[in-house]
Amino acid sequence: MTITCFIRYQIDPFQRDAFRLYAENWGRIIPRLGGHLLGYFLPHEGTNDEAWGLVAFESLAAYEAYRASLRADDEARANFELARSQRFILREQRTFVEAVDGAFCLPPLALVAR
Repeated sequence: MTITCFIRYQIDPFQRDAFRLYAENWGRIIPRLGGHLLGYFLPHEGTNDEAWGLVAFESLAAYEAYRASLRADDEARANFELARSQRFILREQRTFVEAVDGAFCLPPLALVAR
């Protein structure tokens, strides 16, 4: 079973660029430490203080092993410190979800070869 850690961030909207750097750093770190990075997302229109990160794992045990790797990794610790020192993340929530097979990653019908 694959699970996805859905991370909802409340960010300081005046520090979007700092959050972007933080997310780009995870783009190097997460795959190296065993997570399947689905992506980080910044607000574009509408609510300006909500961002998301999605990281998939084979199981909760794989997620726990990944978390242990994060704590031991110098680059990961530096990225956490970046967020702590600049205070651009105001709140963070984690939810674990699983995809519904018949309703995940379906292409638009207009683009499907006929």
